[in-house]
Amino acid sequence: MKLAFYLAAAAMIATALALLLLPLIRHGRRLGRPRSVFVIALLVAFALPLATVGLYLKIGTPVALNGVISPPQESPFDIDQAVAEMRDHLAQKPDDLQGWMLLAQTYGAMRRPGDARDAYDQALRLDANNTTAMIGWAEADSMKRDDHRIDGRSRELLEQAVKLEPNSQRALWLLGISDFQQEHFADAAATWRRLLPLLEPGSNVAKSVAQQIALADARAGATAAPAEATQTAMATPALQVQVALAPALKDKLGAGDTLFIYARAEQGPPMPLAVVRMQADALPATVTLTDAMAMTPQLKLSSVPRVFVGARISKSGQPIAQPGDLEGNAGVIDVNSKTPIKISIDKVH
Repeated sequence: MKLAFYLAAAAMIATALALLLLPLIRHGRRLGRPRSVFVIALLVAFALPLATVGLYLKIGTPVALNGVISPPQESPFDIDQAVAEMRDHLAQKPDDLQGWMLLAQTYGAMRRPGDARDAYDQALRLDANNTTAMIGWAEADSMKRDDHRIDGRSRELLEQAVKLEPNSQRALWLLGISDFQQEHFADAAATWRRLLPLLEPGSNVAKSVAQQIALADARAGATAAPAEATQTAMATPALQVQVALAPALKDKLGAGDTLFIYARAEQGPPMPLAVVRMQADALPATVTLTDAMAMTPQLKLSSVPRVFVGARISKSGQPIAQPGDLEGNAGVIDVNSKTPIKISIDKVH
């Protein structure tokens, strides 16, 4: 993977942490928490993205599992004293969930994965459904191990996190790595295909994930019999969808709007069997929906005989329809149809 991938991931995490930590710091001050909480919060905000880059260098690229991480830069804070004060605080208030989360993230930034894993354990003791703690535990455990494997409890936690938060990018990424490590290459590709539509189309992160999917596909293809591969290719649906925006709605198209083109079962769960996410300003657009775009290996185009095919321009960037979104559909289509499907986005939700 390219350096830009790591930098983009670090930037996204830094932004997310800033949004998370500022309210926590204000809340902590009102509760009279010790100075160490704020020192640790600042360290996490600046150091954790760097640690995340290290994590991806170490385990993020399957072919570089034995890579070397550069040592972290020195912090201007006396972090050891702040950590000691934080531990004293948690000894007195062991049910402080936010405190354990901050301590765990700090240990991760300090390259102390064993201590980070223990702190995440305390967080999970207080909140068994905390997906951030689940993912953090799995990351810390993989860094602690010499082989950096993601299995056992780590994998169980990641699977649980994905069930609770299906769009968790970190959980999907690490779960795919676990599949790849176990040489379940087709599963790894399928897991990362669930991740790909959640990423910004054309971004360095999306391109890097696409490269990993191609690598997993190549490994999976190398282990499959040629006849089986041919039969699979012949049986795989491929729906060509042509989408255009009705002229009457062109003035409602805004900068940054997101286009979703999807197919879902005629009868069954609302989860798409195939979905493409792209910038709405790319309209008119033509895409081909296939099993490769399934969100789960069990729910894909080839699993049903007929699908509802639609398109939506989302103002919020979220896949769930919101008031003001622009929509259109082609109705129900045979999943093996070879005729191009035309959709005009001509309605306001």
